[in-house]
Amino acid sequence: MTTTHERTEEQNLPYNVFAKACPSRGTLEHVTGRWGALTLGALYEGPFRFNELRRRVDGVSEKMLSQTLHALERDGMVHREAQPTNPPRVDYELTPLGHEVAARLLTLIHFVEGRMDDVLTARERYDETRGAL
Repeated sequence: MTTTHERTEEQNLPYNVFAKACPSRGTLEHVTGRWGALTLGALYEGPFRFNELRRRVDGVSEKMLSQTLHALERDGMVHREAQPTNPPRVDYELTPLGHEVAARLLTLIHFVEGRMDDVLTARERYDETRGAL
């Protein structure tokens, strides 16, 4: 539970994600959206080329991965490095900020993975109750 002291400190931050016009909302969406979180989590393992990353983040389309990488690069989470080779080689890796964000996301990802038995049980119970209505 948040203490009064913690709430006061949060209120003094220059950004408030709960405010409609706050730019932090867009960044939060980029980071916590399905493809953003999975891309950051994958890049935490190290640099990847585009197609390697696409294979690692199973199910993402080329278009979605490209859009995700652009958004994360714009937000300062991902660094894109193009090598002047033939064919061109482009590598993606986390920036220090991206590394910090990915580490926090991975804590959540591992927590969710570890509690999936509880989630699946809750889903079954919910579906049985809703199906009986």
